[in-house]
Amino acid sequence: MDKDITAPSLRSRLIQAALDCFLADDYHNVTTRRIAECAGANVSMIRYYFGSKEGLYEEMIRETLSPLLDVLDGPLLASTTGFEEFLGLYYRTMSERPEFPRLILKVLALRHGPGRRFIQQLLERGRTRGARKVADLKAQGQVAAAVDPDIVRMSFVSLAMTPMLLKDVFEEQMERPMDAAFLARLAAFNGHLLAAGLAPVVSGGTGEPA
Repeated sequence: MDKDITAPSLRSRLIQAALDCFLADDYHNVTTRRIAECAGANVSMIRYYFGSKEGLYEEMIRETLSPLLDVLDGPLLASTTGFEEFLGLYYRTMSERPEFPRLILKVLALRHGPGRRFIQQLLERGRTRGARKVADLKAQGQVAAAVDPDIVRMSFVSLAMTPMLLKDVFEEQMERPMDAAFLARLAAFNGHLLAAGLAPVVSGGTGEPA
């Protein structure tokens, strides 16, 4: 191992190598030796940083999803106009790793698959933070009081994941790429869709969404 390789860069290379390997093949077919070789590292470094293959697998998922979940604690969604930027962040993140949404669904489909409990914990963390954010928006009068936060979450997940899961199909049907400009327009449209659907009725109604 080169002496000028710093610990953070080696760790990052192992995360990226794991992502490449796990996206290309089933979990049980990927060995720590294969990941280490892809990263140009000794296999002992996986044990040093992550403890095991499963530990590396979970950290790979955490590093991909955590930035999206951390947004729920920040100012981005202080108003419903932030949905556009949040969706844009998701589309950009998943465009860099187009197979990642499929990997998450595959893991969740396995009742006892590696990383399943960990992903569920991350999703529950997102559910809790999202519910808190919806409550804040209700208190500010930006979201109708009757809105169910779980329905908001499901709507957001549907609008976020479906374009990336079916990206190849959509591109073939439309005969044009879902490039950065297209995804920015999609984020703007879906963000407005969510914001409009959550807004209280201002006049001629009960204050609840129709």
